[in-house]
Amino acid sequence: MPLDEDSRHLLAILTPEGAPPMHQVDIHVLRDAMESRFPDREREPVSSVEDLTVVGPRGDVPVRLYRPDLNNTPPVLVYFHGGGWVLGSLETHDAICRALANAASCVVIAVDYRLAPEHPFPAGLQDCQAVVRWVRESSAELGVDGERVAVGGDSAGGNLAAAVANCNRDEDAKPLCHQLLIYPVIDVAQATDSYRENANGYLLTALGMKMFWELYLGGAQTTESSLASPAQASDLSGLPASTVITAQYDPLRDEGEIYAERLKAAGNQVALRRWDGVFHGFVGFADRLTKGSEAILFSAKRLRESFDA
Repeated sequence: MPLDEDSRHLLAILTPEGAPPMHQVDIHVLRDAMESRFPDREREPVSSVEDLTVVGPRGDVPVRLYRPDLNNTPPVLVYFHGGGWVLGSLETHDAICRALANAASCVVIAVDYRLAPEHPFPAGLQDCQAVVRWVRESSAELGVDGERVAVGGDSAGGNLAAAVANCNRDEDAKPLCHQLLIYPVIDVAQATDSYRENANGYLLTALGMKMFWELYLGGAQTTESSLASPAQASDLSGLPASTVITAQYDPLRDEGEIYAERLKAAGNQVALRRWDGVFHGFVGFADRLTKGSEAILFSAKRLRESFDA
């Protein structure tokens, strides 16, 4: 189907005619632009929001805890924001975290991991791993259920969630109960049909994603590393229940769907759903795109099912 009307209108606001392509814009300008998007957007109330720091491998890692109004000891979703490992913060994804906390009836812990290019791979991944371990170790103090911990993220955050889930299995750590991968970055190769079909005109461009990969990897010889590019993993068995969300007009569409099929073929419980008529990032605009709200509710339903299993 064609791009839907609401998505066309939103894209016109986000990418005005005559604006330079993403890969030609200074990253500090991109960061400011992402932070300033729609300051008047609606944000769901939650019972409490608390900012903390976690001891990471190279200093403190800021995190934000979202608690819905729950009586029992709640499960946890550790959430990693998108932004090409270069952009994004606790603020840019505040609305998503609030909505998931309420809809999934869980505590959401958002992670402000170190960004490239100042901190290239594997710095951000190491921060994310440290926070998951901290949640397990501090569950009693936090008042959460350390036996029911999920990871999730969108775009580059989906990449980090997949890598954390793979590492958690390989380290023989306590199993995670779910991985939520929202239009995840999975394959450094960038060789799928969706990269050719959606190279330009839909917010995230093929050259923009190439720039993000280069900044994230920082020149390191890591293109064959499954920690950087989960598509390189040869063994996807023994992973938690997974939800993979993709968008029709997204360069990342095919790699996310291929990864979902590989997860399923390896014996994991997987739900793959593509939303047609929308572009990369649509979940982050749930206050303006109905399909974004639908995707959050679908994700929350899947999380609740895993938490209750």
